[in-house]
Amino acid sequence: MRILGIDPGLQVCGYACLEMDANKEKLIEAGVIRIDNRRALEIKLNRIAEDTQSLLENFKPDVVAVEELYSHYAHPKTAILMGHARGVILQRCAQAAIEVRSFSATRIKKSITGNGRASKEQIQRTIQTILSLPQIPEPNDVADAIAAAMCCANSINSIVI
Repeated sequence: MRILGIDPGLQVCGYACLEMDANKEKLIEAGVIRIDNRRALEIKLNRIAEDTQSLLENFKPDVVAVEELYSHYAHPKTAILMGHARGVILQRCAQAAIEVRSFSATRIKKSITGNGRASKEQIQRTIQTILSLPQIPEPNDVADAIAAAMCCANSINSIVI
């Protein structure tokens, strides 16, 4: 089974493709999509949609994992803008008839480290250990995408067992 984790963003979108085999995850590829910040919102969203479609075509995932939106009362505009990016990603998944699973940031952290309040560094180190990576996954957008995919894999494994 292939799981594509995506960390939505208007400037940087992280992505990671994991393959599950016998309840063990293997990282196929991870990276970022960088979007020119000087572009208009609709151009950025179109780029995210096109790149999402390319990821879906290249990796042919069985499921896509994304983080749920978190809205802090001090930054509502950020949540709204991130919702746009997440929306075009979800639309491309629906168009390709690929299941999407959403997870809260707390659930992702708890699934990876056992602590729903884990720091970015703890998550990165845990991912590196579990996947036997030679380096800590960077930038944070990549680590967040890997973590979303791993959380999804963990949720699938808990159902199978």
